[in-house]
Amino acid sequence: MAGRGIGVLFVALALPLAGRTAEPPLRQRIDAEVQKTWQREKIQPAGLADDATFLRRLFLDLVGTIPSEAEARAFLADQDPNKREKLIDRLLADPRFAAHQATTWDLVLFGRHPPGGDATRKRDDFRAWLTQKWIRNEGYDRWVRALLLGEEEGSALFHVQFRGQPEEATVAITRLFLGTQLQCARCHDHPYERWTQRDFYGMAAFFVRLVVVDGPAKGNQRSYRLGEKSTGEVLFSGSAKEQKPGKKGDPIAPRFLGAAQPLAEPALPMGFKEPSLSSGKMPPPPHFSRKARLAEWVTAPDNPYFAQAVANRVWGQFMGRGLVHPVDDLGEKKEPSHPELMRAVTSQLIAHKFDLKWYIRELVNSQTYQRAARGPSTAALPQWFERARVRPLLAEELLASLRVATGTENEKDNSGLKEYVTQYFGEPTNGRGDFQGSLAEHLFLNNSGQVRQMIQPHKGNLADRLLKSSHSWEARVEQMFLATLTRLPTPEEKARFVKHLTSTNKPEPLVGEAIWVLVNCAEFRFNR
Repeated sequence: MAGRGIGVLFVALALPLAGRTAEPPLRQRIDAEVQKTWQREKIQPAGLADDATFLRRLFLDLVGTIPSEAEARAFLADQDPNKREKLIDRLLADPRFAAHQATTWDLVLFGRHPPGGDATRKRDDFRAWLTQKWIRNEGYDRWVRALLLGEEEGSALFHVQFRGQPEEATVAITRLFLGTQLQCARCHDHPYERWTQRDFYGMAAFFVRLVVVDGPAKGNQRSYRLGEKSTGEVLFSGSAKEQKPGKKGDPIAPRFLGAAQPLAEPALPMGFKEPSLSSGKMPPPPHFSRKARLAEWVTAPDNPYFAQAVANRVWGQFMGRGLVHPVDDLGEKKEPSHPELMRAVTSQLIAHKFDLKWYIRELVNSQTYQRAARGPSTAALPQWFERARVRPLLAEELLASLRVATGTENEKDNSGLKEYVTQYFGEPTNGRGDFQGSLAEHLFLNNSGQVRQMIQPHKGNLADRLLKSSHSWEARVEQMFLATLTRLPTPEEKARFVKHLTSTNKPEPLVGEAIWVLVNCAEFRFNR
């Protein structure tokens, strides 16, 4: 591959590990490479996070919610020196892990408000399909291949957002799965990378024949199937400044990104005519499937973009920024912050057949991941990973955590709370570290009747348990803090809360107020 920077890391990444010197566990390699940069840059890292901070962070990252009060109390009391590693294994085996990772990737693939109409906003079938991939621990290459083919039940919805728009599919798929920003080459040759318009339209040619067909409705959701025609070409008419009225352009053959030659495809039979399709009818199998060739090439172990793109994206998911930042813009001229670590992570991921659960296990077992969030560095996203990132909870995580904290996780929601929170609590993490709390968020948490209902005492919830408890108010304040903030209160906090809660012989409204304060504080909104 031409160019320097990240391009030099592609060499030999797909070679099997057999015959090489045995490599140490990836978690050790992560720590060793990161520590080299601290020594080189003369950086003083933060210490390891305390148990309470680690516990909250790990639960949110792996299963998308804070731990319950009972889970927090048990972990903090556990004296086993290996309790962190055991907790990681337990959460990776928890059904919530698959569901949370599916939600995370659903937001990567669609965003909060994707194009394509209401169909791409009601994605229960797609999330169910993706959740099954995580439950079975199917390799990332396998489920991405299935996604691109769009033939499995639920998977075709991904393609609805690009329906009849091969150029949009090109931009999204090269960014998501190849870590390559190709949109600048849509109207002119890329000014900073080697990509030309012909590179862009060579990729678009793989999508121009795709047909999204409406399937039968399933409840209140529509279903879709993805077909492919045997004919149809992308026409290239030059750069934007060369456009002229009536100029149709020349057909562009499909060509994999970076390939020297177009994809060879057999000629159609003499006199071939594309069958006319009635509404809702799938086209017959194509004479030659460009879609299948693309899915095979994108997910191949020796693809110079695919493995590094996912290695970098997952690193960014858990560490706040990628080894190349932003996570979806690798680029030939982008040098990783830790080149040898990028090489090690990518090669081992290939060797483990794109097992993302294995990768996540190694990453969160590293001391690099387990660093405290407070340290000498004041950067929002420390380039050298000398401390942990502080991040806001996703809307889904915030809602799940509210339910766990208030003891209402098993109650049925008839209030539309989920729809409100996911609509107004901002876009998900975009790989750049951007976050800006909105006025709508603050107003909701401060004034929402739904949140008030969760907090006010009713059978079995946190407020009810606190009021019925026979323990001292000091012990009950500890229970309240463990349930909401996953930590014990400081002596000052405990004294102030006890003083407030015992200031009257009718503590019912005061207990609700105290819980309201804790779930509205910034500490609850972030992962600490």
